[in-house]
Amino acid sequence: MKPLIHAELRRLLATRMWLGTLLAAALLGGGLVGLLALVGPENFDPPMPGLHTEAGVRAVLGFLGYTAFIPAAIGTLAVTSEYRHRTINFTFLYSPGRWRVLAAKLVVYGFAGMIYGLVLSVTAAVSLFGAAAARGLSLGLPAGTIVELLARLAVAMVAYTVLGVGMGALIRHQIPALFVVVGYLYGAELLLIMIPGVRELYPWLPGGATAALTDFTAVADAMAQQLSSEPVRLLSPLAGALVLLGYTALASGVALVKPLRRDVA
Repeated sequence: MKPLIHAELRRLLATRMWLGTLLAAALLGGGLVGLLALVGPENFDPPMPGLHTEAGVRAVLGFLGYTAFIPAAIGTLAVTSEYRHRTINFTFLYSPGRWRVLAAKLVVYGFAGMIYGLVLSVTAAVSLFGAAAARGLSLGLPAGTIVELLARLAVAMVAYTVLGVGMGALIRHQIPALFVVVGYLYGAELLLIMIPGVRELYPWLPGGATAALTDFTAVADAMAQQLSSEPVRLLSPLAGALVLLGYTALASGVALVKPLRRDVA
């Protein structure tokens, strides 16, 4: 198992994807949060509470949850790229125990997701505190609570990376897999909020669980206001974490078991 993990790690580091991933994390964490904080949520359209309030700080940090499609896409590419370039044939010849290959991918890309989440969270914290200092504002949340929220975001990014690996193992074909993963996370779940009767499922979906984990309800509340409906009731942060953990476990199971039951070609 250890040689497979080393081989998968070398495969990851041999490409430029890991540099691009870290750059994306820094740009989204530092750039996006810095821009939102400098502009000020009170100047959004529609206006939101300012950074001097708890709701304003949560809103700015919560937008990072909608960037989870990036680590999910990275996890998807980890598997589908091997099928696309046919390197999976040599990989399985080297290690006939297919579940070991996929387990190594889960370990390596789970670690990669953790690094992504840490870079995202650290750069977001630097930008947020820096923007508040530049504007002469006192943030509406204590520094310890902000760090906790960013740590929850980092955990969510690990979960989405593993989810991506599971989806890649399930679908295998790169373009359809990316379309499903990115399209679902980026738009489909938000559309579900608009459908009466179905919207009650949102808290139990990955996006709803992430919103609960990060205490971010601004987008769901805004959509409910536009639709003149009651806001969606999210789970508690702990329950959201457990639901997201359940999806992660399910994705891991799919990644380990599915390749055992079909041909490579």
